[in-house]
Amino acid sequence: MEIGLRLKEAREENKISLESLQETTKIQKRYLEAIEQGNFHILPGKFYARAFIKEYANAVGLDSTELLEEYKDEIPQTEAESSTQYTQIHRSRKDNNPTKNTAIFSFIPTIIVVLLVIGIVFAAWYFYQQTLSNDSSEPVDPQNDNEVTYNPDENNQDEEQAEDDNSDASSDETDEENNDSQAEEPEQPQPKLTVVEEGAGSRPESTLALDNASDNVTATLETSAKSWLEVENSDGESLFSGMFTADDSPLELDLSEAERVWFRVGSAPDLSITIDGVEVKYPVDENEYVLQKLWININKASAQSN
Repeated sequence: MEIGLRLKEAREENKISLESLQETTKIQKRYLEAIEQGNFHILPGKFYARAFIKEYANAVGLDSTELLEEYKDEIPQTEAESSTQYTQIHRSRKDNNPTKNTAIFSFIPTIIVVLLVIGIVFAAWYFYQQTLSNDSSEPVDPQNDNEVTYNPDENNQDEEQAEDDNSDASSDETDEENNDSQAEEPEQPQPKLTVVEEGAGSRPESTLALDNASDNVTATLETSAKSWLEVENSDGESLFSGMFTADDSPLELDLSEAERVWFRVGSAPDLSITIDGVEVKYPVDENEYVLQKLWININKASAQSN
């Protein structure tokens, strides 16, 4: 029996209509029908075949992990797996071709010789300039060299002046140090993300807390592929809903007024989320559970200090 027929029978046994299943899984009806008929080419991409089948199976009471393993030959291979295989082959070919590295190392002796020549020329020029400087200095009057006068009062005055100068310098340094210590301001605590509650089950829903957040909180979302994405603030206002692709990336959302924000990510490995400069790490293994649901509480540093 094909996987589509297996899913359809389970749905009909549970007396679940396609419209009801669409509401539960948030998957369009035409994609659900394509899965039942085995027309995986109609789906948005190969990756979504596994994700949609997993959501369908969980909704009709089947074990999605066992189902995917049993029918793995029918399900299209994901782009991530193909990319991994290509990377390994490309890396292997690159390691077996040492010609480029050898060519680079062959230039090192030449570079060393050029640097030595430049150093020698610079040293010769420097000594030549010193010689010209010594020759151009004024001649010393021999009569003045023979006339040496000793005056103890002048020596005492010079010593007293030097002590006064040292005292003034020390006083100035002390004043500068005091001013610097008064000018220093306490460092502001940096934003930090912590896991409050880690989600569980086939569709994990986790809660995180962003402490010491700034007054102007911004979320940045980036992807090089595509992923289903829903973002809502604490008032239930939708900030984004739909397929998020590389053409939409990067997407910046203003969360300055939000106390809490909700993320529903359809393909967690393909989506990077940064809030207030802190990268969001999915609490649950993103490769095993590609569908991730996150609540993030925003605690601003200004509110915590008050």
